[in-house]
Amino acid sequence: MNDTFHIQYLPHDEIDMHRWDSCIERANNGLIYSHSIYLDFMSKNWDALVLNDYEAVMPLTWNKKAGIYYLYQSFLTAQSGIIGNAINTDLVDQFLDAIPGKFRYWDICLNQGNVFPSGKYPLFLRSNFVLNLDRTYSELYKEYNDNIKRNIKKAEQAGCYIQKDFEIEKVTELAAIQMKHFARNVKEGLARFKSLYYELHQKGAAITYGAFLNRQLMASCVVLKSHNRIYYVLVGNSTDGKAIGASHAVIDSIIKDFSGTKSVLDFEGSDIPGLAAFYRSFGSVEEKYSALRLNRLPFYLKWLKK
Repeated sequence: MNDTFHIQYLPHDEIDMHRWDSCIERANNGLIYSHSIYLDFMSKNWDALVLNDYEAVMPLTWNKKAGIYYLYQSFLTAQSGIIGNAINTDLVDQFLDAIPGKFRYWDICLNQGNVFPSGKYPLFLRSNFVLNLDRTYSELYKEYNDNIKRNIKKAEQAGCYIQKDFEIEKVTELAAIQMKHFARNVKEGLARFKSLYYELHQKGAAITYGAFLNRQLMASCVVLKSHNRIYYVLVGNSTDGKAIGASHAVIDSIIKDFSGTKSVLDFEGSDIPGLAAFYRSFGSVEEKYSALRLNRLPFYLKWLKK
């Protein structure tokens, strides 16, 4: 990468999408969330910071409320941040310095390639869990803990069976039941994701997975594929499915299908201790990534974001 940092802010209509996506493709920390197609479908608005001739890029997903511009993390977008090669502390700081002052509040995630200390910004670390799938299925299965193995057998004995590539609506309906308790604007977010799914499915980059019992969906997810990563996205489990280990069977099926490849299974989190322990139980390892909250609202508005 060129040692000279020339970072420019580009409104959405000035971004060269071909160069943008080429940068994402060749970056060693490239992620599906930073592809223009993902950003277009999942973000209300997005602009960009671009280093030199698209050597590194950073999407700025933003919205406006009560006349205030702010940066936010889009629905079902686990990581964002600076994408490129040879990223270092200075480059991270300079990208953050280049964010226009009109964005008065930031609540964003960076990515696993942006984990550097900063003396200028209050970066903090979040947890993801990933599983390298470059071994045989039997080798991967040996790394499951005993409870995972028991639940997989429980699902099988209950009569659960795995089905793939069924209607996305079945997944979104099941996921919506869980998400309404802890996520905002679920209906709008799921509508955006369904549209994205149709586009990615046509490109062979998305597929549904589910565990069924008596034709009823017990547990499900969407699998996205990009950059040798298999993303475990939009998870939904029914109450009955939890009781019989249906989600364990779904994940086991994904691991079985992609075992022996150069892929990494990305569980997309989590900072929640129970979920973290669940993902670890499949033999996954923790992968840290950076995040950032910054409040530059006028003093009389700061209370709004506390």
